[in-house]
Amino acid sequence: MHLLIAEDNEKLLKSLKHIFEKNQYLVDAVSTGPEALDYALNDDYDGMILDIMMPGLDGVEVLRKLRASGVSTPALFLTAKTEVYQRVEGLDAGADDYLAKPFDTQELLARVRAMLRRKDNFVPDLLSYDNLTLNRSTYELTYKDQCQSLSSKEYQIMEMLMQKPGVVITSDQLMSHI
Repeated sequence: MHLLIAEDNEKLLKSLKHIFEKNQYLVDAVSTGPEALDYALNDDYDGMILDIMMPGLDGVEVLRKLRASGVSTPALFLTAKTEVYQRVEGLDAGADDYLAKPFDTQELLARVRAMLRRKDNFVPDLLSYDNLTLNRSTYELTYKDQCQSLSSKEYQIMEMLMQKPGVVITSDQLMSHI
């Protein structure tokens, strides 16, 4: 299994790399948000472990950009941010799990194993077609920089249309009816 670990604390990054390599994982380790984004976009990982507070781009923004780009690699946030609203923000950004620091190594390994078992069942929260993005967790449709909340029926119709590759309709045509 190939993991990407993004952590700005160099000592912790080395420890995490050692822990996972000792447990038979292949690991790429980076220390900034832009590096994490670049690695995740340009390599095929089975899972990602991301810190939130990193230089350049925070982990939440990295994951949002990855999900918007269609990257569905399972992700776990490993972070010192422990407030409920912070955990919710991380999970809503597309994380599969969230573990606060300090952490127990055995729990981290167990959560990563569980995350990787769910990998094949992952359904991304963001569905994109042309210039449209449908957020499956918030029922919001985004077109260019405009965001529209959808009713349950509107959401179901949009999801169906955006998943049907044989349906030929442009983003402009769809947005003109909403």
